[in-house]
Amino acid sequence: MIALVTGGNRGIGREVCRELAALGHTVLLTARSPEAAGAAVKEIGGDVVPLRLDVTSEEDVAAAAAAVAERYGRLDVLVNNAAITYDTWQSGASADLDVVREAAETNLYGPWRLIQELLPLLRESPHPRIVNVSSEAASLTNMGGGTPAYSVTKVALNALTRMLAAELRGDGVLVNAICPGWVATDMGGPGGRPVSAGAAGVVWAATLPDDGPTGGFFRDGRPLPW
Repeated sequence: MIALVTGGNRGIGREVCRELAALGHTVLLTARSPEAAGAAVKEIGGDVVPLRLDVTSEEDVAAAAAAVAERYGRLDVLVNNAAITYDTWQSGASADLDVVREAAETNLYGPWRLIQELLPLLRESPHPRIVNVSSEAASLTNMGGGTPAYSVTKVALNALTRMLAAELRGDGVLVNAICPGWVATDMGGPGGRPVSAGAAGVVWAATLPDDGPTGGFFRDGRPLPW
């Protein structure tokens, strides 16, 4: 199985790469910095390949797709993990919309652009999976105030998940949104649960059987309210 993970050089992304490699996947660990990707690959070991990828760059996305096509001819798993701007300092009523736009480039348009570019390769897989790493902060059911850039862009990612799941169901592509929970990472800060616990739900979605769910929002394999 060939898997590509965005933002794979640290935190949840790196742990997802490690766990998928341990399951025998060939993992393309991507990061904006080739040096960071290479360093993470050395730490993880296994069949993990570093790849430069800034999801906001059309050129990088096209180059990554070309590299996957040339080396493997297909892609089995796409994990859209890269995300920015957990803007705890902002409120919706006074948010800097430039910050929101910047967050959307990585948190929404990045995954969207990557899915469009990689879809032909996913269609070549007998068991294609797309995993969009989201957050319970994007649950409209439980939403309150704060973190407007992060929350709104993750809501949009959830909507994209639902849309693509419906459109790609006939192709056998399972598309799900996963909340890893509050995890002790650079973004999550101290006090969260172990990274391995957050990554486990992402790996679960990446390795679903063909009759597994699609168009769902999950944490630890259990549905979350939209």
